[in-house]
Amino acid sequence: MKTIDAKNLEFSALNDIIRESGDCVIENCLGQRFIAAGMSYRKIAIHGTPGNALGAYLNGGTVEVFGNAQDAVGDTMNDGKIIIHGSIGDAAGYAMRGGSVFVKTDAGYRAGIHMKAYKEKIPVMVIGGRTGSFLGEYQAGGLIIVLGLNTDGKPIVGNFPCTGMHGGKLYLRSDCKDIAFPKQVTARPASKEDIEEISSYIEEYCRLYGADYDALINSDYTVVTPDSKNPYKQMYVQN
Repeated sequence: MKTIDAKNLEFSALNDIIRESGDCVIENCLGQRFIAAGMSYRKIAIHGTPGNALGAYLNGGTVEVFGNAQDAVGDTMNDGKIIIHGSIGDAAGYAMRGGSVFVKTDAGYRAGIHMKAYKEKIPVMVIGGRTGSFLGEYQAGGLIIVLGLNTDGKPIVGNFPCTGMHGGKLYLRSDCKDIAFPKQVTARPASKEDIEEISSYIEEYCRLYGADYDALINSDYTVVTPDSKNPYKQMYVQN
């Protein structure tokens, strides 16, 4: 596997080298944008902090970051997997329609905005810590799972979660008694069937980051879905 030293490389030069390489390891990454954009069927390991739009339009393969990542991780990704051993910035998974994103700790504002399912593709985002405001804004499909680990007493999610939500599901490992949801969604305790739906993703999170599967799977979760009378559905084309 080729090792690329990204120190002092401008983002376009770094991406040119990546495109000419097969599977690779990137060392000393510091803010370079668009890494793995449109990539298919390869593996990239990144040490450092990649810049905006990591894995944008990702179409397969695996990107693993041993550190934090900035905004727009997985923007419009179609397939593949992004693994972050740290936190991510805002707008992760924007318009994501396939593949999966795993985040060890926290996410910023607007995670999962416009996330959508496409035919047989169901995008999944698993966030280990907490998220900022507008989580799942205009979500149209897929699964968002927030585990609320190590939140230091802070709410699992910021303000205005699920604003404009008209598809998909949001799972929060919390009773959500202090969280205000919009009137157009339904928040209810997760059933046994609900937990079965997300069990494989929680198992994978635990495998990736060494978390306690039994503790997580046996916790109480809240499931948020669009209300069947949701007026937002009238604004969008339905599959």
